[in-house]
Amino acid sequence: MFRISQFMQEIAHRTPLGLRRNPPGPVVIWNLIRRCNLTCKHCYSISADKDFAGELSTSEVFTVMDDLKGFHVPVLILSGGEPLMRADIFDVAHRAKSLGFYVGLSSNGTLIDESNIEQIAAVGFDYVGVSLDGIAATHDKFRRMDGAFEKSMHGIRLCKARGIKVGIRFTLTEDNAQDLPALLQLMEEEGLDKFYLSHLNYAGRGNKNRRDDAFHQTTRAAMDLLFDTCWRAEQAGKVTEFVTGNNDADGVYLLLWVRKNFPHLQDHIRAKLEQWGGNSSGVNVANIDNLGNVHPDTMWWNYTLGNVRERRFSEIWMDISDPIMAGLKAKPRHVKGRCASCEYFAICGGNTRVRAWQVTGDPWAEDPACYLLDEEIGVLQQTVEEV
Repeated sequence: MFRISQFMQEIAHRTPLGLRRNPPGPVVIWNLIRRCNLTCKHCYSISADKDFAGELSTSEVFTVMDDLKGFHVPVLILSGGEPLMRADIFDVAHRAKSLGFYVGLSSNGTLIDESNIEQIAAVGFDYVGVSLDGIAATHDKFRRMDGAFEKSMHGIRLCKARGIKVGIRFTLTEDNAQDLPALLQLMEEEGLDKFYLSHLNYAGRGNKNRRDDAFHQTTRAAMDLLFDTCWRAEQAGKVTEFVTGNNDADGVYLLLWVRKNFPHLQDHIRAKLEQWGGNSSGVNVANIDNLGNVHPDTMWWNYTLGNVRERRFSEIWMDISDPIMAGLKAKPRHVKGRCASCEYFAICGGNTRVRAWQVTGDPWAEDPACYLLDEEIGVLQQTVEEV
């Protein structure tokens, strides 16, 4: 996750570089259930409104949770499917809070209503994130449910009224990018706490058409808008958080933005960005799916490191006999192509390895969804064959 707001705060009020502090354990996104009342176009868990066999029982979840606590995992994000469709969700959430985790709920928002808002408030979730794919008709089309937008907004407003920290998660695609300005306006009008732009973790088009590719240009425009919006919020003294995920090239693009707008701060911001270090899949971010399979992050569902029914998460996570985990934990990662030659590798860390794997079969190939130009990152022009 790339926390734009933190870097905007650095622009406004510089702080000493200090020492890099790694979290005590990985943030765990836990897909407790695969069932969902929606069938969204870009669902990574391929959920459906039916029960899936073999999901972890309540007692198994509690056992895993104890191991996570002992492993110093600081954050649990309870996700799905739709986690509110799991019968024991509040038991799980209360247990997580009692153990001292920072606990987030990742929901589509349509099931947050008067029947359960008091239970949600009673848990004391540290954050509730609701996915929106646009305004009204755009969102309903993506979610394949008429009225989904209004239901989600009703849930968001109920959370806000109960004093729960709540925000929007928006997955950027070519089909909904036009709604980004309206969503950012909605954030301000509703007084929401956080905006998370998730890049669609798809194959990408590679280097050949990078300059003219419509989606790469759309991504750049979206990031410009997000940076400008976040900076205005910082200048106005607002506490809204702006973050992005699934494309660590965002850190480099921010540096280019700083170079254009605050050239006297570029060295300081670069040092802060390098301290952040970019992609942390398999290191500081982990995923457990509904069956107990462990993955390097939520986008690696077709690659399993082990299962918590057979081995403890803490053992699976530290096992570098797995070649993917060995590569992800290597410092620096041994990547190829543009990523290996990039002047700013220390900032993004080679970006999202799962995309390279999906496109080429090689997890260490260049990330095809990097939207930065060769001349921007100090890479000599290469042909597709060379990559």
